[in-house]
Amino acid sequence: MEYLDKFVVIFIDDILIYSKTEEEHEEHLRLMLQKLREHKLYAKFSKCDFWIEKVKFLGHVISNGGIAVDQSKVTEVQNWKIPEDVKGIRSFLGLAGYYRRFIEGFSKIAKPMTALLEKNIKFQWTSACQKAFEKLKKRLS
Repeated sequence: MEYLDKFVVIFIDDILIYSKTEEEHEEHLRLMLQKLREHKLYAKFSKCDFWIEKVKFLGHVISNGGIAVDQSKVTEVQNWKIPEDVKGIRSFLGLAGYYRRFIEGFSKIAKPMTALLEKNIKFQWTSACQKAFEKLKKRLS
């Protein structure tokens, strides 16, 4: 816990250690492996990657240039078919919403689509929904 969000991100069974310099990274790696050992936890060496400059993690690409959306997810969004029901809207907004930090005004743009998620609202894909859908796809791309 003491290293979380300082130089470590953990998601289920994935551990990502990040640093600004190689020297810092060596220290962070040592501290993390030591912490795992203290708690009798072990990483399978064949599943580990060390000293890589770019990594795909939870739908993002993390590198020394910062954090970006994984290009394969961008392609997935670009090829997304128009939702035909509430389930389809939830699926699209779920993926797009995961990247909302990259889209200024996400909630305002998505409003016509999210309105269709309300109870007792008949599903009707309008031109406003289509515009929102296309705008979100473009912004993510």
